[in-house]
Amino acid sequence: MLKKFFQAFRPSEPPALPDPDAELALGALLVRVAQSDRDYQLEEISLIDRILARLYQHNAIEAAKVRATCEKLHAAAPETDTFGRLIRETTGLEERLAALDALWEVVLADGSAHEGEVTIVEDARKAMGLSYADSQKARERAEEKLGSTAGEQ
Repeated sequence: MLKKFFQAFRPSEPPALPDPDAELALGALLVRVAQSDRDYQLEEISLIDRILARLYQHNAIEAAKVRATCEKLHAAAPETDTFGRLIRETTGLEERLAALDALWEVVLADGSAHEGEVTIVEDARKAMGLSYADSQKARERAEEKLGSTAGEQ
């Protein structure tokens, strides 16, 4: 009887998630990287919001809403390479390189690159059709960016 009572207050089906586009795919990958070490920190969440705002011209509230959707997509998500292929198929080279930069920013946000995080970035890099050299340059740019912003905080 209690079970029926509680079911009356729950939606019969969870709301459907949107089909991912390049933005949602990148956001889900950013969340996946941030959560891969099982320590999803506020700093990483804030960084993801800033990256989404920067890349897709969102205000802070819009970016947070997109990230929240990306968290749900990540939880119910396909493999990393599926998101990477979606980005490759729907964006140009510059956007893919910017996505790789963003992934490295999240990896390095806590000051170290954990093996699981790097594996996700490498899987995404391959699926996005980018080279190892592209990844190394993206990592260097992320380190420079994070180094220059560390003094500002």
